[in-house]
Amino acid sequence: MSNEARRFAMSQWDVFSSKPLEGNSLAVFADARGLTDPDMQSIAKEMNLSETTFIFPRDPETERERGVRVRIFTVQEELPFAGHPTLGTAFALRAAGAVEEVALDLNVGKVPVRFDNSSRELPFGEMTQIDPVFGVQHDREAVARATGLDLEDFDPTLPIETVSTGVAFTVTPLKSLAVIRRLNVDSISAEQYLEKSGGKFFYFVTRETVDPTARLHSRMLFYNGEDPATGSAAGCTAAWMVAHEVAAPEERVLIEQGIEMKRPSRIFVRASRRDNRVVNVRVGGNAVEVMRGEVFL
Repeated sequence: MSNEARRFAMSQWDVFSSKPLEGNSLAVFADARGLTDPDMQSIAKEMNLSETTFIFPRDPETERERGVRVRIFTVQEELPFAGHPTLGTAFALRAAGAVEEVALDLNVGKVPVRFDNSSRELPFGEMTQIDPVFGVQHDREAVARATGLDLEDFDPTLPIETVSTGVAFTVTPLKSLAVIRRLNVDSISAEQYLEKSGGKFFYFVTRETVDPTARLHSRMLFYNGEDPATGSAAGCTAAWMVAHEVAAPEERVLIEQGIEMKRPSRIFVRASRRDNRVVNVRVGGNAVEVMRGEVFL
């Protein structure tokens, strides 16, 4: 290593899990000042995780007013918002002390994360996402053609609907665990369909679950792979559940994800209803630190 190399400290967290080596992994760079956009994109590719976050410290007054500046990158692009990077970065920021709230200044705006430190074990963090925007409800036959699924694979009692709390997901209810476990989606056709209909990704859910305490079992296929936990999609799904009476307003329910990947994740969601609108979407869970290191550039 050259003596002239720049050194950037990072930590790695498993998010939406209370156990190491489960949940969704996240790399967090504690001070990204001096990194360019191409640098951050290249580092995210090097980390090869679903997302990597970069913290840009500012003066305390600005951070109190606007939050801690954070940018989120996948291996392919920067995202305005994503759930497990928001929660995991907030855990990394609170690691020095048991604070009650950390606010992040993301490209989508200010997102607060509140902590319950009452447990003797791990703290529980819960982010408040921006209020949901409901998009189109989809024709099941059109979605079946786009994904390569059979029409009878879908749950006929619930709508396929695009919802956004910062990133638009098309919540797609399937009829059973058997169907969701054998998902084999035509990714090219699905991407073409989503480009026309306004969604970023499909988020597949079913009311049949492995854990009897869970309300939904979910999977999210993207970038020719699969995501162990998708907090942004879970927020959209929380709004969708309240809108369609799968969950009651203010009822905190569990979404299980990542089981097929052997990275089980536990995502707790709830939302409110006010003046016939779904608002106050909250997504929470645990996170554990599993690694620390430095990157030399």
